[in-house]
Amino acid sequence: MTAEAAPRSPRAVTHARVLKIAVPIVISNATVPLLGAVDTGVVGQMGAAAPIGAVGIGAIIITAIYWVFGFLRMGTTGLAAQAEGAGEGAEVAALLTRVLLIGLAAGAALIALQWPLFAAAFVLAPASAEVEGLAQGYLAIRVWSAPAAIAIYGLTGWLIALERTRAVLVLQVWMNGVNILLDLWFVLGLGWGVEGVAFATFLAEWSALALGLWLCRDAFRRPEWRDWARVMDGERLRRMAVVNTDILIRSLLLQAVFVSFLFIGSDFGDVTLAANQVLMQFLQITAYALDGFAFAAEAIVGQAMGAKSRATLRRGASISSLWGGLSSLGMAAAFALAGPAIIDLMATAPEVRAEARVFLPWMVAAPILGLASWMLDGIFIGATRTADMRNMMAVSFAVYVAAALALVPALGNHGLWAALLVSFVARGVTLGLRYPALERAAS
Repeated sequence: MTAEAAPRSPRAVTHARVLKIAVPIVISNATVPLLGAVDTGVVGQMGAAAPIGAVGIGAIIITAIYWVFGFLRMGTTGLAAQAEGAGEGAEVAALLTRVLLIGLAAGAALIALQWPLFAAAFVLAPASAEVEGLAQGYLAIRVWSAPAAIAIYGLTGWLIALERTRAVLVLQVWMNGVNILLDLWFVLGLGWGVEGVAFATFLAEWSALALGLWLCRDAFRRPEWRDWARVMDGERLRRMAVVNTDILIRSLLLQAVFVSFLFIGSDFGDVTLAANQVLMQFLQITAYALDGFAFAAEAIVGQAMGAKSRATLRRGASISSLWGGLSSLGMAAAFALAGPAIIDLMATAPEVRAEARVFLPWMVAAPILGLASWMLDGIFIGATRTADMRNMMAVSFAVYVAAALALVPALGNHGLWAALLVSFVARGVTLGLRYPALERAAS
């Protein structure tokens, strides 16, 4: 170990430090659904259904493909936070170059493979000839910003690891703000239609990458960012590959839970399916709110692991979880009191509103029952204990399948929601059982 790599004295973990990390993430997350609403709204002004469907299906396809690379954000946060905690500034700088190269290469691969990928997507999600034609035009433009979009995942993870979440907020607000303004100009002003929405996102993502690189300019003042022997070091690349593969498997299993939930729910009829979709937005709100505190845990726990400070790790995990818990209780209360009004905002059909109200109590319980799974995910990401995340997600998936098989035939849609929440509890419990080993690794 070099002199530079001597672990730093851990910074004090305070409530103010946790909130300083978490609050900008919560605010930045609030801009995400706004962009989707504007995308839909501007093409809705064209007076036809096909453009709305084309933007919707095109966005789902490209987002689902990008989602596969979400591991780059999570893995980068843990690795960069540990390097920062260990005082390895050279590795922090080199890691930024490494993840940017991975993101750009992955995006270039998507551009090269766009035809078979999009063709397969339309086989899985067929649409009318008009909608599919418009969506193909949309995707043909959007895919050219894939290198920027995926590189931003790694860049965002790097900023979170260094607790620079205000920069993440600036980046998110810039990207979504530029996108919205260009949406209005290209579609409503210039009449470019669906292609205008795609061009707006294309330009917003590349401009956001440029802004992100500027926000990380301090790293590029260190010569190590272009120390290619370090950047391309085989051992470090292997560790990244292991961490990211574990996270990918875990994420695929989690996605399988939600996709199967949707498929099973469709058997209960259109009204119940629509009600479930409305209620899923409550889970999205919960995730957006808890992400901030989970990200705080990632950064603080990762730095504590790098500094080999068990006490700092425990305090970081505890304070982040305390604030996450308070947020969960607040959301549960808000859903209980304002849930019917929120449902009415998202659905106009009386039968869908009535059906969603029947299952609303599950949404009141979800933030509380899911708290441990969300927060422990952040803690384990920071510690890069990704094998535990992968294995416990596999156990939780099996519990979900067993619960669905037992409860759905007896309780119908109530049984389906119960199985989903049981899977959250199972993930929290199983990761909790692995937590003592995580603490021991810090010392």
